[in-house]
Amino acid sequence: MSKKRSPISQERTYGAPSSVLRRALLGGLVLIVLLAVAGLLAYLTRAESTASEKPSPTPTSTQRATSPAAAPGERTAVAAPPKTSDPIVFAKAATKVLWTYDTRSFTRAEHVTGLKRWMTSEKKYADWDSVSDQIPSPVLWSRMHDNQQHASAKVGEGHFPQAFKTALAQDPGAITEAYVYAVTVTGKQSIAWKGSGSGAESRSTTLAVQCRPDQACALVGVLPNVAP
Repeated sequence: MSKKRSPISQERTYGAPSSVLRRALLGGLVLIVLLAVAGLLAYLTRAESTASEKPSPTPTSTQRATSPAAAPGERTAVAAPPKTSDPIVFAKAATKVLWTYDTRSFTRAEHVTGLKRWMTSEKKYADWDSVSDQIPSPVLWSRMHDNQQHASAKVGEGHFPQAFKTALAQDPGAITEAYVYAVTVTGKQSIAWKGSGSGAESRSTTLAVQCRPDQACALVGVLPNVAP
C-alpha cells in the first residue's frame, strides 16, 4: 500500500521554539559527553524541577518510588510500564507507547497522565519536557480528534548506541552515578484517520532509561538526536 500523508500534519517535536533550541543544545552536549566518556551526565544534570513538583526522594533512600498505578475502573490511555530491569526491553516498550495514540477515545490529558507513569520519580534526572514535546499540542490534538486520527506502532530493534558503549567500556564506573542508559530503538508508526485514510513510516529514536540495580526501569527522557 502506498504511503499517504495525514491531512493533519504532525511535527516531530511539538514544543515551543525555545524548548527545541534548549533540547538541541542539550543534545549536542550529550553527544560530546558520551564521546568524552562521561556518559549521559550532561543530559541529566539540568536545572531542578519547578517547586510545584513533588520533592526528590531523600538521599538516604535507595528505593525508587514506583509510578502511580491506575485506580480501579480508571481509563488508561497508555499501557502500564513493564516491570523489567533490562534497559533495552524497557526502551522498546516505551518507544511503542510514545508512538501510539488514539485521539478518538482519549483526551490529551488522559494521554499525558498515562505517559507520566513511565517516568522516573527521581526529579534530578527526569526530563518530562523532552517527553511532552513528543505529544501533540492541545490545539493539534483537538484537530486530530475531529479527524479521528490514531496511531499504532511496531517496534523492531533496540540497541545501545556505539558512542555509549565506547564510553562505558572506557569508564565502566560512570554508569553508577545515575544508572541511566542510552538506547536507540527503530520501528514503524502507522497512522489512520477518518475516510479510510492511512499511512506508515519508519522511525527511530534514542531514549534515556534509568535502571538501578534491583529496581524496575523507568523513562528519563528522549534525546533530541538519534544516536546510531
